[in-house]
Amino acid sequence: MKTTDFKKLIKEAVREAIQEELKDILLEALKSPKQIVKESYTPPFIPAQPSYAPPAIDFRSKYAEVLGETALSFTSQDAQPTFRPHGDPVNGNLGSGELGMDQIMNLLNTK
Repeated sequence: MKTTDFKKLIKEAVREAIQEELKDILLEALKSPKQIVKESYTPPFIPAQPSYAPPAIDFRSKYAEVLGETALSFTSQDAQPTFRPHGDPVNGNLGSGELGMDQIMNLLNTK
């Protein structure tokens, strides 16, 4: 038997087998109960419980207190006119100058 004849026999046999099986598969599909197919599925909405619990301490008021205590606004009017530093700040020499403790205390006690 030639190989071409043998191939033809195999092809015909495979076609017959597939056709018979397809008939059986289609008949089973038609006889089986139909299921409803949903095209889009939306899961039920379950509201999440908040995981954040506010702190027991009111941080906002605490920060406001701290900022209120440090909210001093100094201007050049508050500085004493006797302090005049001389030097070369570019080269790191700020010069010699004296600032008395009374001047420092006057700056801190303005409010």
